[in-house]
Amino acid sequence: MKLKVIKKQYNSKLCFVCGFDNKYGLQTSFYELEDGSLCALVTFKDIHQSYPGRLHGGIAAAILDETIGRAMMPYTSREVFGVTMSFTIKYKKPIPLNIPLRIVGKITNSNGTVFEGSGHILLPDDTIAVLATGKYLEMPIERIAELDPNNEDDWRIDESENDPKEIDIPQK
Repeated sequence: MKLKVIKKQYNSKLCFVCGFDNKYGLQTSFYELEDGSLCALVTFKDIHQSYPGRLHGGIAAAILDETIGRAMMPYTSREVFGVTMSFTIKYKKPIPLNIPLRIVGKITNSNGTVFEGSGHILLPDDTIAVLATGKYLEMPIERIAELDPNNEDDWRIDESENDPKEIDIPQK
């Protein structure tokens, strides 16, 4: 099902997952969708492999953790940030390199400051390769990071003409 992109999220300068200036990182873009979920678009490269031609499992965990944690924003309609309290992952299929992939995260429950969510990595044929769940504690960005969110050198949205207007996400 094609879902409308509502908003593109901020990226930081050197984050391994989203860092726009981290040449070894994933340089992931995150998009808030009309159904309240979040979709990360990324192409894993050869430098992210474990076995030849396959993504390292720790990197799969990192992208899912970040995607589920960032899903707090479309869920609350606020710029909220969180720290991971617990995280569980299940690997089902190997993840190929050098192919654009979609990672989907959604908040499934909240009590105000603690958010629970789930996510998955989709292969190009819509098969789920990895599943994850996590629990996150909402915390002000000032307590999480040494960053000035008003400094565009550290924290910005890089809008592009290549940003999608819709993203195809299969419904379970």
